Amino acid sequence: MAIESLMWSTYEHEHVERGSEWYWALGVVALSLGIVSALLGNILFAFVILLGAGLLALVATHPPSLTDIMVNDRGIRVGETWHRWDQIASFWVETEEMSHPTLLLSTTSFLSPHIILPIVDIEPELVRKAFLEYAEEVYMREPLSHKLFEALGF
Repeated sequence: MAIESLMWSTYEHEHVERGSEWYWALGVVALSLGIVSALLGNILFAFVILLGAGLLALVATHPPSLTDIMVNDRGIRVGETWHRWDQIASFWVETEEMSHPTLLLSTTSFLSPHIILPIVDIEPELVRKAFLEYAEEVYMREPLSHKLFEALGF
């Protein structure tokens, strides 16, 4: 039985405004780690630390873009990326523990094994029913890495 297409839009992540103190702290920590790494003879790691800090600062200045999400009988499209049903190992629609309803996906993809999507302007139960037709419902929690990045403001 084909499902009716579900669509909603959400931001990639919650944007946190950072003051100049945050950028100074990032620079001091990155520079310190880079110097220690260079003194220990690992120039490449020092370069990676400084490059990573620079990219982190660059990403932190840009607000998130609005992403369209569509669920249909082909799979789920997040922005321009399709995740076919055979790539989705399991799902969970969280309505209790998080600040807003959230769709948690476990995929077979090596690069993105977990996908976390806020459910906005659509009934979470409709999303759950759509996924029940194609994927296994398994209780999941938000990965620790995602919680850590949110705590750091990413």
